[in-house]
Amino acid sequence: MKKNINLSGNNPKRSYFLPIASLIFSVAMFLLVGRAVANNAVLRSIFSCQAQGLGGLVPTVDVWYQQGTNLSFIPAGEVIKKVWLNDPSQVTMDFDGPVCMQFGQEANSNSGDCKNSAANVIQLRRIQKLDIPGLPSTSNTLLTVVTEAQGKNKLYTFRVIYKTDAPEYHTLAVFPDPSGQEGACSRVLQ
Repeated sequence: MKKNINLSGNNPKRSYFLPIASLIFSVAMFLLVGRAVANNAVLRSIFSCQAQGLGGLVPTVDVWYQQGTNLSFIPAGEVIKKVWLNDPSQVTMDFDGPVCMQFGQEANSNSGDCKNSAANVIQLRRIQKLDIPGLPSTSNTLLTVVTEAQGKNKLYTFRVIYKTDAPEYHTLAVFPDPSGQEGACSRVLQ
Protein backbone atom coordinates (compact mmCIF):
# COMPACT_ATOMS: atom_id res chain seq x y z
CA MET A 1 0.00 0.00 0.00
CA LYS A 2 1.50 3.27 -1.09
CA LYS A 3 0.73 6.44 0.83
CA ASN A 4 0.56 9.65 -1.16
CA ILE A 5 2.49 12.28 0.86
CA ASN A 6 2.09 15.86 -0.28
CA LEU A 7 5.33 17.71 0.52
CA SER A 8 4.64 20.75 -1.61
CA GLY A 9 2.19 22.29 0.86
CA ASN A 10 -0.41 22.79 -1.84
CA ASN A 11 -3.22 21.69 0.37
CA PRO A 12 -6.16 23.86 -0.71
CA LYS A 13 -7.20 24.41 2.92
CA ARG A 14 -3.74 25.71 3.89
CA SER A 15 -2.73 27.65 0.77
CA TYR A 16 -3.27 31.01 2.51
CA PHE A 17 -1.19 30.14 5.60
CA LEU A 18 2.31 30.50 4.13
CA PRO A 19 1.85 34.00 2.60
CA ILE A 20 0.18 35.33 5.77
CA ALA A 21 2.86 33.81 8.05
CA SER A 22 5.56 35.23 5.81
CA LEU A 23 3.94 38.67 5.89
CA ILE A 24 3.59 38.63 9.69
CA PHE A 25 7.21 37.53 10.10
CA SER A 26 8.44 40.24 7.71
CA VAL A 27 6.50 42.99 9.50
CA ALA A 28 7.74 41.81 12.90
CA MET A 29 11.36 41.78 11.72
CA PHE A 30 10.98 45.23 10.15
CA LEU A 31 9.63 46.66 13.42
CA LEU A 32 12.32 45.00 15.54
CA VAL A 33 15.17 46.07 13.27
CA GLY A 34 13.79 49.62 12.99
CA ARG A 35 13.59 49.89 16.76
CA ALA A 36 17.12 48.52 17.22
CA VAL A 37 18.50 51.01 14.68
CA ALA A 38 16.71 53.90 16.41
CA ASN A 39 18.07 52.85 19.81
CA ASN A 40 21.62 52.53 18.49
CA ALA A 41 21.85 55.85 16.69
CA VAL A 42 25.46 56.82 16.10
CA LEU A 43 24.79 60.52 15.69
CA ARG A 44 22.76 62.92 17.77
CA SER A 45 22.25 66.51 16.68
CA ILE A 46 21.39 69.79 18.32
CA PHE A 47 20.99 73.33 17.02
CA SER A 48 23.54 75.91 18.13
CA CYS A 49 20.96 77.96 20.03
CA GLN A 50 19.83 74.84 21.93
CA ALA A 51 23.43 73.90 22.73
CA GLN A 52 23.97 77.41 24.10
CA GLY A 53 21.03 76.92 26.46
CA LEU A 54 18.98 79.70 24.85
CA GLY A 55 15.89 77.50 25.13
CA GLY A 56 16.24 77.43 28.92
CA LEU A 57 17.73 73.93 29.25
CA VAL A 58 21.35 72.86 29.73
CA PRO A 59 22.11 70.27 27.02
CA THR A 60 23.68 66.97 28.03
CA VAL A 61 26.40 64.82 26.53
CA ASP A 62 26.88 61.26 27.79
CA VAL A 63 30.27 59.60 28.23
CA TRP A 64 30.95 55.87 28.57
CA TYR A 65 33.88 53.61 29.44
CA GLN A 66 33.56 51.53 26.26
CA GLN A 67 34.06 54.32 23.72
CA GLY A 68 34.57 58.04 23.42
CA THR A 69 31.90 60.60 22.64
CA ASN A 70 32.64 63.28 20.06
CA LEU A 71 31.27 66.79 20.38
CA SER A 72 31.45 68.19 16.85
CA PHE A 73 31.15 71.85 15.84
CA ILE A 74 31.98 71.02 12.19
CA PRO A 75 28.37 71.33 10.93
CA ALA A 76 28.08 74.77 12.60
CA GLY A 77 31.35 75.90 11.01
CA GLU A 78 32.77 76.97 14.38
CA VAL A 79 36.31 76.74 15.72
CA ILE A 80 36.90 75.83 19.36
CA LYS A 81 38.82 78.60 21.11
CA LYS A 82 38.79 77.47 24.76
CA VAL A 83 37.43 74.63 26.89
CA TRP A 84 36.87 74.10 30.62
CA LEU A 85 35.92 70.86 32.35
CA ASN A 86 34.85 71.34 35.98
CA ASP A 87 35.66 67.78 37.10
CA PRO A 88 38.63 66.30 35.20
CA SER A 89 38.78 63.24 37.48
CA GLN A 90 36.49 61.04 35.35
CA VAL A 91 36.79 62.33 31.77
CA THR A 92 39.68 62.80 29.36
CA MET A 93 39.55 65.28 26.47
CA ASP A 94 41.27 65.30 23.11
CA PHE A 95 40.90 67.59 20.11
CA ASP A 96 41.25 67.33 16.35
CA GLY A 97 43.56 70.37 16.25
CA PRO A 98 45.33 72.91 18.47
CA VAL A 99 43.32 74.50 21.28
CA CYS A 100 44.18 77.35 23.61
CA MET A 101 45.88 76.07 26.78
CA GLN A 102 46.29 78.59 29.57
CA PHE A 103 47.54 78.11 33.11
CA GLY A 104 48.11 80.39 36.06
CA GLN A 105 47.57 84.08 36.71
CA GLU A 106 49.37 85.28 33.58
CA ALA A 107 46.90 83.75 31.11
CA ASN A 108 46.44 85.89 28.00
CA SER A 109 44.03 84.82 25.27
CA ASN A 110 45.89 86.90 22.67
CA SER A 111 49.15 85.00 22.99
CA GLY A 112 50.56 81.64 22.02
CA ASP A 113 48.26 78.97 20.69
CA CYS A 114 45.11 80.96 21.55
CA LYS A 115 45.43 82.85 18.26
CA ASN A 116 45.97 79.59 16.39
CA SER A 117 43.22 77.45 17.88
CA ALA A 118 41.84 75.34 15.05
CA ALA A 119 39.93 72.42 16.59
CA ASN A 120 36.36 71.62 15.60
CA VAL A 121 35.85 68.40 17.58
CA ILE A 122 36.25 67.50 21.26
CA GLN A 123 36.58 63.81 22.04
CA LEU A 124 35.46 62.93 25.58
CA ARG A 125 36.17 59.57 27.19
CA ARG A 126 35.14 58.30 30.60
CA ILE A 127 37.94 56.94 32.79
CA GLN A 128 38.12 55.34 36.21
CA LYS A 129 37.82 58.09 38.84
CA LEU A 130 41.12 59.67 39.83
CA ASP A 131 41.56 60.80 43.42
CA ILE A 132 42.22 64.54 43.18
CA PRO A 133 42.57 66.12 46.65
CA GLY A 134 39.96 68.79 47.30
CA LEU A 135 37.71 67.75 44.40
CA PRO A 136 34.33 66.46 45.63
CA SER A 137 32.77 63.33 44.17
CA THR A 138 30.02 64.14 41.64
CA SER A 139 27.70 62.15 39.37
CA ASN A 140 28.25 64.59 36.46
CA THR A 141 30.24 67.65 35.51
CA LEU A 142 29.98 70.80 33.41
CA LEU A 143 31.84 71.29 30.14
CA THR A 144 32.17 74.89 28.92
CA VAL A 145 33.19 75.58 25.32
CA VAL A 146 33.93 78.94 23.65
CA THR A 147 33.83 78.87 19.85
CA GLU A 148 34.35 81.40 17.11
CA ALA A 149 32.81 81.74 13.66
CA GLN A 150 33.01 84.75 11.35
CA GLY A 151 34.59 86.88 14.08
CA LYS A 152 31.85 86.19 16.65
CA ASN A 153 32.23 84.13 19.82
CA LYS A 154 29.65 81.72 21.23
CA LEU A 155 29.50 80.21 24.70
CA TYR A 156 28.25 76.64 25.18
CA THR A 157 27.73 74.66 28.38
CA PHE A 158 27.04 70.92 28.45
CA ARG A 159 26.17 68.76 31.41
CA VAL A 160 28.48 65.73 31.06
CA ILE A 161 26.70 62.62 32.34
CA TYR A 162 28.80 59.62 33.44
CA LYS A 163 27.32 56.39 32.06
CA THR A 164 28.13 52.75 32.77
CA ASP A 165 25.76 50.99 30.35
CA ALA A 166 26.28 50.32 26.63
CA PRO A 167 26.96 53.45 24.54
CA GLU A 168 23.90 54.96 22.86
CA TYR A 169 25.71 57.20 20.35
CA HIS A 170 29.24 58.34 19.52
CA THR A 171 28.80 61.89 18.21
CA LEU A 172 26.79 64.92 19.29
CA ALA A 173 26.86 67.34 16.36
CA VAL A 174 26.11 71.05 16.76
CA PHE A 175 24.30 72.42 13.70
CA PRO A 176 23.74 76.07 12.71
CA ASP A 177 20.50 77.60 13.90
CA PRO A 178 17.58 76.94 11.57
CA SER A 179 16.57 79.86 9.42
CA GLY A 180 12.87 80.52 9.02
CA GLN A 181 11.82 78.00 11.68
CA GLU A 182 10.25 79.87 14.55
CA GLY A 183 10.31 78.13 17.90
CA ALA A 184 13.36 75.87 17.36
CA CYS A 185 15.08 77.59 20.26
CA SER A 186 12.11 79.01 22.16
CA ARG A 187 12.58 79.55 25.83
CA VAL A 188 11.24 76.67 27.88
CA LEU A 189 9.25 77.77 30.92
CA GLN A 190 10.10 75.89 34.10
